[in-house]
Amino acid sequence: MGVILQAEGLSKTFRLSAKQQKLQKTKEKVIKAVDDLSFEANEGEIFGLLGPNGAGKTTTLRILATLIKADSGEATIDGASIRTQPEIVRSKIGFLTSELKLEDFFTPNYLFDFFAKLHHIDAAKSSQRKEELFKKFGVDEFAEVKVSNLSTGMKQKASLVISIVHDPNIIIFDEPTNGLDVLTAKVVTDFLIELREQGKTIIVSTHIFSLVEKICDRVGIIINGKMAVCDTLKSLVSDKPLEDVFFDIYSQEVGDTL
Repeated sequence: MGVILQAEGLSKTFRLSAKQQKLQKTKEKVIKAVDDLSFEANEGEIFGLLGPNGAGKTTTLRILATLIKADSGEATIDGASIRTQPEIVRSKIGFLTSELKLEDFFTPNYLFDFFAKLHHIDAAKSSQRKEELFKKFGVDEFAEVKVSNLSTGMKQKASLVISIVHDPNIIIFDEPTNGLDVLTAKVVTDFLIELREQGKTIIVSTHIFSLVEKICDRVGIIINGKMAVCDTLKSLVSDKPLEDVFFDIYSQEVGDTL
């Protein structure tokens, strides 16, 4: 089982508007969202980025998915560079985040076909994959319903299906169960485990300890944009629950006692 994703020294800063400075109660004009972050993910594993809101998880995944550029650092995904080969990276990954919305006017059926064409999938293969995925996630009954009229859970399931239309080997999910009811969340987590069993690599970000404990093989704990700890889940929870481990590390990193 070799390394399929390698990130080295990723950093990203954002300029804050006056309104953002006020909301965050800071006079700083620049915030460092990701700070010299490095980690590896292996083939056929689920790697979890665990951290509080604002830790830099989403920014990291957006960099890996080539949606934004890092200020410095590099990452390769299945041998392709996010800096010099972004098109190849995009062809190799599936990316799902709650920040990327499906267009309300269109239907899951139309959007699946649209993205299948973008990935140059022939009509017969696309039709078969759509039938399988729509049935698995219950999207088939809502295939011709506009996205604006779908429930939150069905929107998430439709987004998931569309993000993996091309059957990628590397899947990046930002907060995959965020805002979902317990039934939909279980469908999604069970599917992530199923994908791992197929030999695919999954990178997930989350702040939910139970999700990490249920599905992840290795975990990187990210705090204030830095990788505080990166290890196997088994090693991290060898003598205490993950939640306790996290808060011990958090207290050490930020100097607070929780």
